[in-house]
Amino acid sequence: QVHLLESGGGLVQAGGSLRLSCAASERTFSNYAMGWFRQAPGKEREFVTSINRSGARTYYADSVKGRFTISRDNAKNTMYLQMNSLKPEDTAVYYCAARNYYSDRWSLKDVGWWGQGTQVTVSS
Repeated sequence: QVHLLESGGGLVQAGGSLRLSCAASERTFSNYAMGWFRQAPGKEREFVTSINRSGARTYYADSVKGRFTISRDNAKNTMYLQMNSLKPEDTAVYYCAARNYYSDRWSLKDVGWWGQGTQVTVSS
């Protein structure tokens, strides 16, 4: 069982930056592939980005490619999402996700564990 806790959300103007963090309770954090999803009001939860166990491989949804960067620090049991050049359409609740095996793009059913989410609001 992995417990995930996101932090770092908030309100930012368009063009600004935020960094989200996801802290995991599990000491074998490096055994899990990690990812981020987001859910905007009235929309389905969607995949944003993923990272493999070592951090050597990452994958991004087209909508965030070139603006967002996923990373992890296995020594700190923490994953990060650096979000630059934010747009109003990035407004959503952002969820940290974990699974046992890595693949580039995740569906909802691929996720083994979820965080509780953190709100990101981008004003125009």
